[in-house]
Amino acid sequence: MQSTHLLIEEPVRMASILEPSKPSFFPAMTKIVGTLGPKSRSVEIISRCLEAGMSVARFDFSWGETEFHQETLNNMKVAIKSTKKLCAVMLDTVGPELQVVNKTEHPISLKADSLVVLTPDQNKEATSNLLPINFGGLSKAVKTGDAIFIGQYLFTGSETTSVWLEVTEVSGDDVVCLIKNSATLSGQLYTLHVSQIRIDLPTLTDKDKEARNYLSKLGDLNQTQIFAKIENVEGLTHFDEILQEADGIILSRGNLGIDLPPEKVFLFQKAAVYKCNMVGKPAVVTRVVDSMTDNLRPTRAEATDVANAVLDGCDAILLGAETLRGLYPVETISIVGKICAEAEKVSNHDLHFKKTVKYVGEPMTHLESIASSAVRAAIKVKASVIICFTSSGRAARLIAKYRPTMPVISVVVPRLKTNQLRWTFTGAFEARQSLIVRSLFPTLADPRHPAESTGGTNESILKVALDHGKATGLIKPHDRIVVCQKVGDASVVKIIELED
Repeated sequence: MQSTHLLIEEPVRMASILEPSKPSFFPAMTKIVGTLGPKSRSVEIISRCLEAGMSVARFDFSWGETEFHQETLNNMKVAIKSTKKLCAVMLDTVGPELQVVNKTEHPISLKADSLVVLTPDQNKEATSNLLPINFGGLSKAVKTGDAIFIGQYLFTGSETTSVWLEVTEVSGDDVVCLIKNSATLSGQLYTLHVSQIRIDLPTLTDKDKEARNYLSKLGDLNQTQIFAKIENVEGLTHFDEILQEADGIILSRGNLGIDLPPEKVFLFQKAAVYKCNMVGKPAVVTRVVDSMTDNLRPTRAEATDVANAVLDGCDAILLGAETLRGLYPVETISIVGKICAEAEKVSNHDLHFKKTVKYVGEPMTHLESIASSAVRAAIKVKASVIICFTSSGRAARLIAKYRPTMPVISVVVPRLKTNQLRWTFTGAFEARQSLIVRSLFPTLADPRHPAESTGGTNESILKVALDHGKATGLIKPHDRIVVCQKVGDASVVKIIELED
């Protein structure tokens, strides 16, 4: 029997699927973090990555010398100047990482159903039967039957560059394992992960502590935000406490996928992203388009995975091997941005807004009330953008928390401050730190224009913001704009309708 109407409401017009994606200055409101490395460290490639939509550059300190990363950073500064695109820097510290040490750097072939010994004696040479590791306490932490995974980019189920081991015997300090799949390990260092076992290593290594002490001595750098990377069951069980202390959360799904059964990973992603959304802290999702490390197009499953991360509410997508050593870093950033933009078009912003308002409850703080009102007004009048004047960035982040359907131009107005030796302007830090927050697009205002106005409006600085919006194609004639700014001691939300 033929039905004359659809039994379910059609959320997306089928015809719209065949319409080509529209290019824009901001390809997506979801941010893209690209890891810079051997294939993505030249001025030319970094410039192209910035043009393609990368807003945060990640430096992975688990490999490479400091000098190597410094050179890359210098190249990045040149690329930022030439492209005139703001970019933040994410420094990924080593943390408590177990590693296999292969001093010869010759590839090591491991055959399924044979045995391999893990030994803490790093003077021994790595072979197909013996792997030296950087930790003496492994034999005390594991027991027969435990699962261990080793590889440069950890086991996903089909890789031949990672290996799955099962502990068969503990002999003194050595651990004897049965190899479950054939694989070839190449390079100098491979990560070792023991499934669901707590390894008693300090969270901060000496190298990490040096970095933190160094930051705290460098004046402005003590404002550096700290994101917590959740990559095992321990991080999951203490998630609420970690979220309270961290400035943002990175869901390291590669490692989590080993500690959790495959059918449980998506549940953790949804729960963790929701909690981050409700408290207004950025949630970053990793391991999305692994196949693009070697291929020009993602798989259908990967493309769907990126879209679902956006629909779940993540702020940013983090690309690792895809840009670090991948063959197509620029194309990967571009296609991930396009998928994010399409997912944003069908995101249920209204439901998200209601959930956030309900979670925050009443009475709201003054700032929270202003931020939610700005978003509500922008949605009601179908504004093309929200313009928010801020000096700390907090007001803009609160607006973004309510997930507006339109971009938020965050005009960061510098403040003059002194340490009694010299006068400096704040602002650059605050602007860059919002580059990982979904829908926030910061721009630095001229320090001569105050963020707070004693009159009814602050025309000169507003004109600069509007001109920026027009130049980027976000604002067109007859558009409505919602502006959020301080006037004297009060915060004001107003709606502007542009003429020709």
